Amino acid sequence: MPDLHLHIIAFDIPYPANYGGVIDVFYKARELSEKGVKVHLHSFQYGRKPSAVMKKLFHEVHYYKRDISKRQLIKSQPYIVSSRISEALVQNLLKDNYPILMEGLHTCALLEDPRLDGRKRIVRTHNIEHEYYQNLAKVETDIFRKYYFYNEASKLKRYEKILKKADLILAISKHDATYFSKRYNNVEFVPAFHPFKIVTCKPGKGDYVLYHGNLSVAENANAARFLLNEVFDNLNVPLKVAGLSPSSMLINQFANRKNIELIPNPDNKTLHDLIENAHINIAVTAQRTGLKLKLLNTLYNGRFCLVNDKMLSGSELDDLCIIANNKESIKRKIKTLFKEEFLPENVEERIGKLGALYNNGNNVEHLIELVG
Repeated sequence: MPDLHLHIIAFDIPYPANYGGVIDVFYKARELSEKGVKVHLHSFQYGRKPSAVMKKLFHEVHYYKRDISKRQLIKSQPYIVSSRISEALVQNLLKDNYPILMEGLHTCALLEDPRLDGRKRIVRTHNIEHEYYQNLAKVETDIFRKYYFYNEASKLKRYEKILKKADLILAISKHDATYFSKRYNNVEFVPAFHPFKIVTCKPGKGDYVLYHGNLSVAENANAARFLLNEVFDNLNVPLKVAGLSPSSMLINQFANRKNIELIPNPDNKTLHDLIENAHINIAVTAQRTGLKLKLLNTLYNGRFCLVNDKMLSGSELDDLCIIANNKESIKRKIKTLFKEEFLPENVEERIGKLGALYNNGNNVEHLIELVG
């Protein structure tokens, strides 16, 4: 049987896989490579450095400078697309006839290029992008950034029709699969790829609640403030908030608060220990988009998982979480859960459910069938 070769076009350098967008990209590519697929990885570069790890893992690795100049803002294409157009990339793709997997609408300018007509072209959708940008606009306080997000959302809504040219669309959640299936043919649900191989939750009790996320993202910073000011304002339970790059304003808001601790920029081991030892991992979001990979992290490695329903959107993981959608309900659930132990039966339930739906090994076999 001949080798299967696959071009993967990444919107960013996917290693280290330390933020939501690139986690699926990296672990999907790694699983494919471990199954013998010859992965030709192409990454747009704008801040992250080339990676020796990727050079060892993949058949070929190429980098292209992303053009983040302001002139890209005035184009009719969305900025996330126009800033990722590369003739060097097209020339590399024209050297063979292998299938092309485009990560996100970000890299879909390739669907517009007639030189690639006739090639098998697959798009991995990470979000319903215009909805994602509308929600970013709603929570943004800076007037210029708010305008940019609204403008980008309207461009993305128009541009999304380019997906009609794709041979296959791989949706990351059931919610997204339903949305895309109403508009395009050949939509398949392929769950997010992730670093977790086994469920490591510890039965028993912890003595704090943990919220974690990239705190430079407005949505996550707002969630941290909501917990600080609305939920833990009069709750006699310790809260720890951990995450990347909190603003000085956020740091000041957490200063001198009894029973509340902010842990900026934890390394992977520190974050894993925080998740594992918490009694409750809490995850709330204002956005019903994509799949929140931090949800998988807490379900594989933590005890009770308390979420709002938007966090679960299309994940099929409702059975494994406790759901609360407003501050009063969240407070009640926290008080109740602190009287309970996390049991071995809870761990077994997670092993069964996560193994059935989010098993990288099964999902990569399905992906290979679709791509081959």
